[in-house]
Amino acid sequence: MRYRTIAASVRTADDGAAAARTAFDVDRVRADFPILTRPINGHRMVYLDSANTSQMPMQVLDAMREHQSRHNGNAARSVHTLGTEATTAYEGARAKVARFIGARSPDEVVFAKNSTEAINLVAHSFHGGLPGRHGDRRLSLGPGDEIVVSQMEHHSNLVPWQMLCERTGATLRWFPLTDEGRLDLSGIDELITARTKLVSLVHMSNILGTVNPTAAIVGRAHDNDALVMLDASQSAPHMPIDVAVLGVDLLAFSGHKMCGPTGIGVLWGRAELLEAMPPFLGGGAMIDAVSMTGATYAHPPARFEAGTPPIVPAVGLGAAVDYLTGVGMAEVHRHDQHLTAYALRSLQRIPGLRIFGPTAPVDRGPAVSFAVEGVDTVGLGRILDARGIQIRVGRHCAAPVCARYGVPAMARASFYLYTTDAEIDALAETLAEARRTAG
Repeated sequence: MRYRTIAASVRTADDGAAAARTAFDVDRVRADFPILTRPINGHRMVYLDSANTSQMPMQVLDAMREHQSRHNGNAARSVHTLGTEATTAYEGARAKVARFIGARSPDEVVFAKNSTEAINLVAHSFHGGLPGRHGDRRLSLGPGDEIVVSQMEHHSNLVPWQMLCERTGATLRWFPLTDEGRLDLSGIDELITARTKLVSLVHMSNILGTVNPTAAIVGRAHDNDALVMLDASQSAPHMPIDVAVLGVDLLAFSGHKMCGPTGIGVLWGRAELLEAMPPFLGGGAMIDAVSMTGATYAHPPARFEAGTPPIVPAVGLGAAVDYLTGVGMAEVHRHDQHLTAYALRSLQRIPGLRIFGPTAPVDRGPAVSFAVEGVDTVGLGRILDARGIQIRVGRHCAAPVCARYGVPAMARASFYLYTTDAEIDALAETLAEARRTAG
């Protein structure tokens, strides 16, 4: 399978000023995604819902089909040829993911079914009122201890910590949001203290697009001996990720938002921390020895992967990593930045349209949420779908964000490496027409 860097050096003008930038050959990228040629309601599809689920290139589809057609067996359970090939493919995908995020070893990469499961795995590693089950006091949590999140979290990085606090007596605290859609860090010294055991933070907001300033938060947390977990579900698909540079202790993301299939996600953790964490699920493959009176557990990552693993999804994720690496994550990020700036300019020209989150393309990702005066979000989604334009409407699994800005729901357009300026134009034109029709 061969991949290529899809870029060429050109010069372009932005707001009247000549500037050098790398031109992304989006047409060549789009040729790899067969679904993008599908018509919707008599129109060529405009897919602007990649923050929800991205599309898969043929290279990923072919890799999964090839594995199922020729190498289908169970991993880590057999010495026969198919079993050995399945194990090699599964562990090969783990190694690719490790390189993609700068992990020191593939053993620091745990496969889960998505980010939600990865975060819940960590939440269930804490043991109320006692040292961690493996004797590590970092995993002890009880009354007087605190967990810190933010007001912009996806429910997947909020509800597990609410549940953990309920069963341990710990307290949940959070960074508030500014009117501009950024974290208010003014109270960081009062929020992260010696009582803090964990800070779990979204890297890039799925609803506001905000890219959060992690360095100050990680530094303050570690100064107070607190662990830091990063939800990279939106950032891992869109920018280079290096866990060593980020300095966090744990990181989670999902395959289906980065050109891979559903049913596969990643938990990365520092090796010594994973070794201290107890298993989340019991069953096959996560054990070392079992008797009728007890069991001892395997070393990570096997300890956290009970039962038959998601072998084909892992193969697909490995192929997606290959694809994105071949395109170049720096190129993907530059293209995203261009799209975000272009969309913000285009949408801000529409009277009666309100953008939620930062309105300048600085520390911001390619997800833009908005509301159109006089048109409810569900109706807006249907108007756009009638033109073949696919966006997401609703609370985006971030109900506290909607409450913070006083709206029941938001519409969201989100872009990726296959999105074009023309597609954003189609979105803006249809939104402007909807506003005019609404009066």
